[in-house]
Amino acid sequence: MRVIRNRPGQNAGSSAPGGAVVTIGNFDGIHLGHQALVTRCRELAQPGQAVAVVTFEPLPDAYFRPDQAPPRLHSVYRKLSVMRSLGVDIVWMMRFDTALASLSAQDFVQQVVVEGMNAAAVVVGHDFRFGRGKEGDTDTLQKLGEAFGFRADIVPPVNIDGERVSSSGVRKNLLDGDFAAAARRLGRPYRMGGHVVRGQALGRKLGYPTANLRIRFEPSPLTGVLAAWSRIDGGSWRPSVCNLGRRPVVDGRDPLLEVHFFDFDEDIYGKRLDVQFVAKLREETGFDSLDALVEQMKRDDRASRAILARTKKPVD
Repeated sequence: MRVIRNRPGQNAGSSAPGGAVVTIGNFDGIHLGHQALVTRCRELAQPGQAVAVVTFEPLPDAYFRPDQAPPRLHSVYRKLSVMRSLGVDIVWMMRFDTALASLSAQDFVQQVVVEGMNAAAVVVGHDFRFGRGKEGDTDTLQKLGEAFGFRADIVPPVNIDGERVSSSGVRKNLLDGDFAAAARRLGRPYRMGGHVVRGQALGRKLGYPTANLRIRFEPSPLTGVLAAWSRIDGGSWRPSVCNLGRRPVVDGRDPLLEVHFFDFDEDIYGKRLDVQFVAKLREETGFDSLDALVEQMKRDDRASRAILARTKKPVD
């Protein structure tokens, strides 16, 4: 999969001489609705045509409302990893800025879809909006497709549990601790991952050493104490208990996901750590003393062990 980072007016689709079948959007979480768009792109792509995704960094909500943007579901790394697994050939990671936000619907299509991607077809959801002030909709796209010579294909929403699958729905599932519902909407269990960094070593002093992951996006879609399966460098999945607060900050930097492995104590600094969440045990809370904290950690340990003993390990 080729990942391209540039601006409108540059030819991101030059590696696909036969043109591209393109889908456009934020793709936060890459849930089943997003996956339906990619699947439709694969169905429409002819030999020699690339399956391409145009997406944005930062996400538009984070650009326009940085203090009010909803929690982000995935890091860029995880987003690209899932896209690769779906068979995407090209990802155009466009920088979302004032210049891009100012493009009219027609200019966006001309610079991004036509000149940028050499699109033979564009696949979008039923509620797709684009261009300055969201002036363009699916009707606009179809008219511009006729004018510029590409096909506009509109995909209906995907419904799970009687509701339209959406990123906001997945966020609610995660905040509620309903990981089974989140997995149904995502088409896979929800995971976070990254490389282990050094923390303050407080857990080790208390008898509960933790592997710490910086969360590169804030606020987090998850909070509290959680039972989870975790693995190191793609190895076997191990039972664990995690803490993720809205502000568990080390050295005044990014928030951390703190993972305690059961019956395991090795030096794993700098190694890749993946975490698959199973259940939410409780919300994060303060304690009057370290002794009270340790007693609660013991209860969390027992609760997580009991839950994971009834849960199958991930298979990948």
